[in-house]
Amino acid sequence: MTSRHISSAPTRRTVVKAAAVTAVAAPALVGAVSPALAVSNPTAFQHGVASGDPLPDGVLLWTRVTPAPDATPGSGKGPAVTVRWEVAEDRAFTRTAAEGTATATAASDHTLKVDVRGLRPATPYWFRFTAGDTVSPVGRTRTTPTVDAATPGVRFGVVSCSNWEAGHFSAYRHLAARADLDAILHLGDYIYEYASGSYPTAPYTVREHEPKHEIVSLADYRLRHATYKTDADLQALHATHPMIAIWDDHEVANDTWSGGAENHTPGAEGDWAARVAAAKQAYFEWMPVRASTEGTVYRRLRFGKLADLHLLDLRSFRSQQSSVGNGSVDDPERTITGRAQLDWLKSGLAGSDATWKLVGTSVMISPVAFGALPAHLLAPLAELLGLPAEGLAVNVDQWDGYTDDRKELLAHLTQRSIRNTVFLTGDIHMAWANDVPVKAATYPLSPSAATEFVVTSVTSDTVADLLHVPPGTVSLVASGAIKAANRHVKWVDMDHHGYGVLDVTTERTQMDYYTVSDRTKPDATTAWQRSYRTTSGTQRIERVYQPVR
Repeated sequence: MTSRHISSAPTRRTVVKAAAVTAVAAPALVGAVSPALAVSNPTAFQHGVASGDPLPDGVLLWTRVTPAPDATPGSGKGPAVTVRWEVAEDRAFTRTAAEGTATATAASDHTLKVDVRGLRPATPYWFRFTAGDTVSPVGRTRTTPTVDAATPGVRFGVVSCSNWEAGHFSAYRHLAARADLDAILHLGDYIYEYASGSYPTAPYTVREHEPKHEIVSLADYRLRHATYKTDADLQALHATHPMIAIWDDHEVANDTWSGGAENHTPGAEGDWAARVAAAKQAYFEWMPVRASTEGTVYRRLRFGKLADLHLLDLRSFRSQQSSVGNGSVDDPERTITGRAQLDWLKSGLAGSDATWKLVGTSVMISPVAFGALPAHLLAPLAELLGLPAEGLAVNVDQWDGYTDDRKELLAHLTQRSIRNTVFLTGDIHMAWANDVPVKAATYPLSPSAATEFVVTSVTSDTVADLLHVPPGTVSLVASGAIKAANRHVKWVDMDHHGYGVLDVTTERTQMDYYTVSDRTKPDATTAWQRSYRTTSGTQRIERVYQPVR
């Protein structure tokens, strides 16, 4: 790769204003490459452009080139192609900030990632790629403030659980249309590995996966990632905001742990280590994510002195999920993080001088006990949460199944007087607002060590979907029972799809929850649902009666 950095001198205020005006019309800014263009000119950018993992002086840029008609994702075919990349401080590319060339080859499925450095902090940039005579859609990204900057605020779009077959990605479109976001935080299940028609079942499938079988090989995972990146709303999101992503289980297989998964049988689906290696290789090829030194996704990003963002990998190192009722959830030898990652997190939290310590965790850390529920509600909850169908128990796939790690982490927060820790969570297709109690049984008389905001799914089945009933009907009984048995749970919504907008200032961190009208309709509308915040120093959740915008 060759590159050069070019200095320029527009004021930051001018560039920020220009970015705000342009991002309001995000879908018009990007525009997916049409199938006709792909046929007439095979060197095309059919899967859009993306950026991710922003730093004060740089950002990771991504695209995928189709250099020949038969160079389809996962095929291993197609010649190497030289791609020129450009970064500019204006959309017309008259003020170039950095540029260079790189080569896309079949070895990386013709995906391309460029780690651009030498940029200015807290500045929006535009970027594009050129291969031959074909120019990619234009993307917009943004660098973060310097590590010691007195940043007044930062705002994230927050999403998880986007199942292609379950619906359209309208939530992505609405986030792409917002000009006020610094980045998108994707908390996992960016893709799903199931065979077509199995989740949701065929009568409720909105659009079919490619490949149609369950994905197990490198070619399979590559094609599945590529299929998702043909979605116009996802392309718009990637081209408008930098993404910060972690994986959960469905990037590999359901309920993944370090040695297997719920839906992996070695005899039928091959060697587990080979499947994991294939899934991770495709992930890092197709996602604008920097791998850590261990080839995983746990890493740390900073937004001035306002916030440190600690991102966790809760699949690669965990022990197998326990059998409910045998007491093993409390076994100190079992782990959800692995020793090295937990020590890394504890050290990072203790050493942080940021006002807020944000932790991206793919599964819920707040404890949840289930009171008496009618049988018709227990069944869908058991399916979503991994509970035994015959009775009530903890969700052993969450931190509830690994209580020793949670106890150690929460004790670390309280004993070190680490304030303003906020967990950001996806996974369970529901929206929650929780205090994270040190001892749930005695809460609220005992302290809260942190707070937690859980976002619902972009499309994956909710309780209402599994029961095939309208939102706000039978699930109200279940949510009421959960709150009655868990006084630290301030709110739970089991019905809707949507996303969150997290707004962080020195005084408070607030999550605004938004819903989409109908996941099955590509033109679904969006509406604000509720807001909760945690005020600096309190470690408690409180309701807010209007969004930040």
